[in-house]
Amino acid sequence: MDFSQLNKKSAKSFNDQKALIKKLSQGRDVNCPSCQQPIALSLSQSTSNRAVAQCQQGCTFIELDLA
Repeated sequence: MDFSQLNKKSAKSFNDQKALIKKLSQGRDVNCPSCQQPIALSLSQSTSNRAVAQCQQGCTFIELDLA
């Protein structure tokens, strides 16, 4: 198994998600790369240290720990 390729893919995925979250936090519209539906960032009142970025179909789902 080639770990360098796996590490590169993991780093790219992390950086892509970080850029997506940054755009959402700036109030910009971002579409899901899979279904092209808008991704919404929701801050739940019941769990104050969690946020979720997801599209309506659920193919993009990023849970954030805000602690």
